Parts: sequence; C-alpha cells; structure tokens
Amino acid sequence: MHPHLLLHVSRLCRFAGISGQYPLVQNVTVTEGGIANLTCRVEFNDNTSLQWSNPAQQTLFFGDKKALRDNRIELVRATSSELTISISDVTLSDEGMYTCSLFTMPVRTAKAYLTVLGVPEKPEIDGLTKPAMEGDHITLTCITQGSKPAADLRWFRNEKEVKGAKEVNASGKTFTVRSSLQLQVDRNDDGVAYTCRVDHVALTQAPQQATEVLEVHYAPRVEITHSLEVPQEGQYLKLECVSKGNPSPDPVMWTKDGSELPDLDRMIVEGRELTFTSLNKTDNGTYRCEASNHLGTSSAQYVLYVYDAPTTLPPPTTPPLHPITPDPTALLGSHASDPTVTGNRDPNALGQHGTDHALIGGVVAVVVFVTLCLIIVLGRYLARHKAPSSQRRVEIK
Repeated sequence: MHPHLLLHVSRLCRFAGISGQYPLVQNVTVTEGGIANLTCRVEFNDNTSLQWSNPAQQTLFFGDKKALRDNRIELVRATSSELTISISDVTLSDEGMYTCSLFTMPVRTAKAYLTVLGVPEKPEIDGLTKPAMEGDHITLTCITQGSKPAADLRWFRNEKEVKGAKEVNASGKTFTVRSSLQLQVDRNDDGVAYTCRVDHVALTQAPQQATEVLEVHYAPRVEITHSLEVPQEGQYLKLECVSKGNPSPDPVMWTKDGSELPDLDRMIVEGRELTFTSLNKTDNGTYRCEASNHLGTSSAQYVLYVYDAPTTLPPPTTPPLHPITPDPTALLGSHASDPTVTGNRDPNALGQHGTDHALIGGVVAVVVFVTLCLIIVLGRYLARHKAPSSQRRVEIK
C-alpha cells in the first residue's frame, strides 16, 4: 500500500478512537458534607473534548465551560487529557452514577459511581430512671439516626463491653438504629457508667457516644470494726460503725445492752465512732450500732469483754551464797517434785500408781529371798560331798 495511504488510514483510526482513546475514571466515596473530586483522563487525545454529566444526565462541564448553574460545582483542571471537577458540601441526593464522555466518532464514555456516606447523629440513651431502686428491672435504649450504611451500636459497662439487642429501620436513604439493654439493678450498679457507642465508616476521627451513670438507692448494711483484738483494762479502744447505703444513713445510733450509752467522760461518740479512752470492767456489755434510711434499717453488735491488765513481775534477785541441800524427793524420781507434770493429773490416778509400785516391790523381795535360800542349800550340799574325797586321797598315799 502507498505510504501516503497508510498515513491517512492511521489518522482516521486515531480519530475514530481505535488508537486507545478511552476515558479513565474511578469511583469516589465521600462523607456527607464533604468534597467530591471527579477526574476523567484520556491518552492519545488530539484535542478531543471531555464532558462530565450528573446522574440525571445533565452536563456539568464541557471542557472548561461550565454548563450547570450550581455554585457547589467547580472546575479543578481542564486539559486535552484530563477534566477534573469538584462538588462541595455533598448531600445524599448527589449520590449516583456520573458519566465522562470523550467526543470521538463514536463517542466513548466511562462511568464513576459517587457514594455518599450518611454520618450518624450523636446517640441518645432513654429509659433511665433516676434514682433506680435496688431490684428494679429497667431497659436502657440507645438510638442514632441518619447513618448510611446502617451504623453499629455497642454497649459498655464502665470499660467492659456488654451485649444489647439491635434493631435497624430504613428512613429514606438513611437508617435509624436502636439497641436495648435490659438490667436488674442492685447496689453494685450504683455509680456505674453505661456507655452507648456508635461505630461507622464515616466517623474517621472518633466514635460518637453517650454515657449515663446509674444512681441506685438501697437499704443500708452495717458492720462494726474494732481497734483491739484483746481489750484489757486501761487500754484505748475505738469501735467504728461502717454503714453502706444510698441515701447515706447518717447519723448512726449507738446503744449498750439495749439502752442509751452511759454518760462517762472516757466514752466519746463522734459521728460513726465510739471511743473508750481507758477501758474498765464496767464497760463490759453488748454494744449495738443501728443505721437507717427511707428503704430500711440495719444493725450490728459487738460484745465487749475487758480482760485484766497484765501484772508486772519483780526484777530477779541474786541467790544467797550457801550450800544447797539436795531435795530428798529427788531420790524418788524427777516427776515427784515437778508440779507441771502432776498438776493436771487425776489424784486417783496417782494413788493407783503407788499401789502398783508397792506390789512390784513385794514380789521382788520374795524372789530375792527364795534365791538366797537356794544358794545356802546348794552350798551345804556341795560341802558334804567334798569331805570324803579328801580323806580318800590321804589314805592312798
């Protein structure tokens, strides 16, 4: 083929878009109220015009010429190979398919989808009764609106996550999300913070959350603490009435043996504390502390028994320098004079042991006596048989 003919065919193909004149776009995601940038690029462009159209097929920009009167839409860049526009203060109604057109023969197009994220509103917690009573059943409900896609709600008891029941409802293009948490409150819930947190892709900085602190009223519980384990005469003793209740059961009431406390200078009541500056045996008795609020009354008691003060032993003296006479009882054995050995024994048991010793001594005496008698008899017998033998030896000589 003639070279000039080849060049002419090449130019026709290029104008016809065969040489790679295809617009390139990308999908865009933006948060409601943000700015969306739409970019369309093309290669090997021979001054062919680019155009952006909205989902309603309205022309926004044709090259660098603005076609739609919307102050939110502005031109960012317009060249032979790129057309970039921006949409500020994006709303949910801006979401949809946008078209970039390259006016070749035929016209080439590319489509980019603009996704607008609905930002969830700050959650609100309902259903909290202040104050709640111990044992009450309550339902906490957390609600957030305006999220797109639907937000996720999470509950926390202080820092620990607890599970609630979630419900999602569509409202136009956005969603209303509700989560419920059922509780049976007790005194351990008093002062506990329950937090509802919203997690969503549009919340890039920090999650939205709401917190409510429970106030639980409950009847008091009372116990008495004391400063001494073994109270003794003359010592200092402090009894404290520890009462826990809401509302706080102030003041508390002290009694002794069911009556008012005696009016003594060494017995002082200050708030919840009962102090004895110097204990005396007359202080013995049962002390009772009672605390009340509008939900009930509780009491505790402490039985005080004052022991004798420890005696002071005299200092040791130097023993006299004279001979020590042995104790005759030591001959009977070490236990005979040791009061620590016999002090806890039954006297009847000691008499029985004496009888056993006497019986054994008698038996030993009889055995010794019989043995001596046998030795004497045997000696005489041997003496009689020894004499004839001596006489026979003399006669032979």
